[in-house]
Amino acid sequence: MFVKICGITNEEDALLAVAMGADALGFVFAPSPRQVTPSRVHEIVRRLPGGVLTVGVFRDESPERVVEATHAAGLKAAQLHGHEGPRDSAWVAERVPMTIQAMPVGDRRLERIAEFGAGAVLIDGAEPGSGEVFDWSLLELSGLPRMILAGGLNPDNVGDAITRVRPWGVDVSSGVEASPGHKDPTLVRRFISRSQAAFDALADQRRAEHPRPAENPSEGVYDWRTEIREWREQ
Repeated sequence: MFVKICGITNEEDALLAVAMGADALGFVFAPSPRQVTPSRVHEIVRRLPGGVLTVGVFRDESPERVVEATHAAGLKAAQLHGHEGPRDSAWVAERVPMTIQAMPVGDRRLERIAEFGAGAVLIDGAEPGSGEVFDWSLLELSGLPRMILAGGLNPDNVGDAITRVRPWGVDVSSGVEASPGHKDPTLVRRFISRSQAAFDALADQRRAEHPRPAENPSEGVYDWRTEIREWREQ
């Protein structure tokens, strides 16, 4: 299970999401009603527990600026949500603990995703950030590594989305908001709990389809916390 609550603009919403069980928080540095500054984000993330993955979201920003802002804000990851090519994305990936490469469904760059150096790939609708649902059948059994599903998710449809697409994680912003930039506690709780239930059911299904020896129960399971710790120790 990997659940990212994006569009965080204040400490109260950040702490709420973490308390409800979010694995990651996203802070938007690109032009948006949810845009925040690195200094503001730094004040928020320094009060968060160490286990949460904090992510800066950028769109068509220079690689140098992405790295600078990520470090200035004290974040653990950068999400590249523009038209970045493999060279720029890989350059960023070498200088921050983790990167998430975001692309719209059907983007031809997905054929070269291994060249981007990303720890995960986020798939959004044709108009990223619009909050509109796209045709999930375009991704069913896609086989994309560490795929995070986004685009119009909310507490009412996230369970079905996880069941059909079988992603590594899910990302939500407007689907759990009371207004742009302000989260609704009830929607956040429902989204995370329903995501967890769907991921648990999916894990049970996978174990039934591919039983593992009892002595190696965690073989093949990706743990982003361990990966980040290993990168930091290098």
